[in-house]
Amino acid sequence: MITLCSQNELKSAQAALNKLELSHPELFEKLIDVINLTRAIQLKYQYMGCLIMNEDPGNAKPQFVIGSVIRLYKKEMQKLTSDKDIEELRKVFLEYKHTGYSRLSQLALGKAPESLAGSSAIIQ
Repeated sequence: MITLCSQNELKSAQAALNKLELSHPELFEKLIDVINLTRAIQLKYQYMGCLIMNEDPGNAKPQFVIGSVIRLYKKEMQKLTSDKDIEELRKVFLEYKHTGYSRLSQLALGKAPESLAGSSAIIQ
């Protein structure tokens, strides 16, 4: 699937993430931890987003990662998804789903919206 995003859409998503960070700092910190872990063990952001949203990860599911690493990842993911305010994060992810979990993750990490505009492919 190809997604297209304008700078305005990305700025709106960034504002929603900034608002989430201010209103639910502990939840946002857990999100950043999961994003960084996703990057560190080279999993797809699509996989991460699907786990957060309780969706089927499909082709984004890791193929060549040993079980102990996936168990560790899911344990960390559980800390995020069991947060009392997880529905607030899910609302943002749902509202900006067309933006893509990768772009949302990069915005949460502080990447400029201008650098993320344009098209990208999402493997589902």
